[in-house]
Amino acid sequence: MTEGKVPNGFGAAIDFGAGDQSASTSTATSTTATAPTTARLLILGSGPAGLTAAIYAARAGLAPIVIGGYAPGGQLMLTSEVENFPGFPDGIDGPDLMAKMRAQAERFGSTMVDQDVDRVDLSAQPLRVWSARREFQAEAIIVATGASALWLGLESETRLRGRGVSACATCDGFFFKGQEVVVVGGGDTALEEALFLTRFATKVHLVHRRDSFRASKIMISRVEAHPNIQLHMNREVVEVLGERSTEAVLLRDTTGSLSTPERLAVGGLFVAIGHKPNTALLGGALPVDAAGYLQLESDTTASQIDGVFIAGDVHDHRYRQAVTAAGDGCRAALDAERWLAERDASRS
Repeated sequence: MTEGKVPNGFGAAIDFGAGDQSASTSTATSTTATAPTTARLLILGSGPAGLTAAIYAARAGLAPIVIGGYAPGGQLMLTSEVENFPGFPDGIDGPDLMAKMRAQAERFGSTMVDQDVDRVDLSAQPLRVWSARREFQAEAIIVATGASALWLGLESETRLRGRGVSACATCDGFFFKGQEVVVVGGGDTALEEALFLTRFATKVHLVHRRDSFRASKIMISRVEAHPNIQLHMNREVVEVLGERSTEAVLLRDTTGSLSTPERLAVGGLFVAIGHKPNTALLGGALPVDAAGYLQLESDTTASQIDGVFIAGDVHDHRYRQAVTAAGDGCRAALDAERWLAERDASRS
């Protein structure tokens, strides 16, 4: 989930140990065999959902283990400036925000394991998770593995990500006031993003590789009628131009009738071709919807498996914001805490 990027000044690297360490008690981050392998609660994922869950669970005395991946922090690690997360009136860099969340979780007794999850076994108690050839066991698990934006696969797109290239108009549109931008995609999401960006951009170029959209008719009508949206059908972005920030894109004609790519001067590129929920590690243990997102069983965060809870973008394909993911993490931790307490009471 990206939550607001400045077209210039992308900060890609972070030392998670550099966060606010003013708290008097802190557990050291562990990515080695010294980390414990058993806990009452395991949290899979270290984005806003996972770390908020860790904060709440640790404060409840559950001492959770967070298996956060080799690239911890979630999509906010690719975000330069976040201006819409409450509590930061001047904004905050995405990596800095995640470092503060992590330090807060560690302060209360969470253990961080910066390794990927290889597989899980949720068929019986204790619930089991394997990571880097080690087995972790717990009574409860919170799945907060997030979702990853689908990209075009261009080297220049990757290089300029956070410098004018984005996958979230709601997050980043504000930064493109008075500029022309490109949106790539042909579904409802792409058309919604294009319409949203007209609030800020002087012109929105909507690029789709086919001759017709797959969006709903009402969305197509709105886009076609908007005076500040220009359609580029049968076109695809083949290059993003710019050294320190996005300056233009090259469009290729997918029909082959034009041999020379067209150069389109824009300040931003928004890729809206979908997201992929990070569920492969579960091996089909939990049900998913038609788009591959995990499904909740009720108005809580509980899954269909007793003791397994779900939080954040791995199930939420509507909002995909850091603050909503954090709220989900809070709910999941509270649900897990109550479930564990009821389990204890039933055994006493």
